[in-house]
Amino acid sequence: MKFIALLRSIRARPTLPEITGPLQSRSFQPDFVPRDPNAKPKRYKYPPFYDPYGPKPPPSDKIIKLAEQIAALAPEERIQIGPTLRERLRHPKMQPISVEGMDLGPQGGPAAGSAKAEEKKAEKTAFDVKLEKFDAASKIKVIKEVRTFTNLGLKEAKDLVEKVPVLLKQGVTKEEANDIIEKIKAAGGVAVLE
Repeated sequence: MKFIALLRSIRARPTLPEITGPLQSRSFQPDFVPRDPNAKPKRYKYPPFYDPYGPKPPPSDKIIKLAEQIAALAPEERIQIGPTLRERLRHPKMQPISVEGMDLGPQGGPAAGSAKAEEKKAEKTAFDVKLEKFDAASKIKVIKEVRTFTNLGLKEAKDLVEKVPVLLKQGVTKEEANDIIEKIKAAGGVAVLE
């Protein structure tokens, strides 16, 4: 008991002084120079374009001669400059970046033409189901059937069916697409495979 009372009587002093107002003033900084309130602001001349590295000295005569020699080389010899310099300066070889799964657009890279030719030869595996038309009397049945395989709400399915002709499902297998077409046909609609 006496020990706890002794601990309570001893107060821990804060490590930092509570009042640090005057120490936070800029006048205590060694490089501070107060600004003259009556002085006009300085006008600086800015260059026409900004170069973060500053002005560059002109290339030496040796560099100019080397550039002229490189320009005079045949294209086959110019191609060899990069690998030779990389080997001579012991730079690491650049690793090719994998573009698998990236959409490269129409340019596609060097093997794009052969890949497109292979795609045409290969059999189509993904199909789209398109709703062509439906009977006005069976509109509700068609909407219900569309809801079953598209996971859409009632309003979204109704809007989709009313936009005939419209794609109902994309990228499905041939069996699944035929199954959807049969169900829509039974409900009173006409769907086609694309």
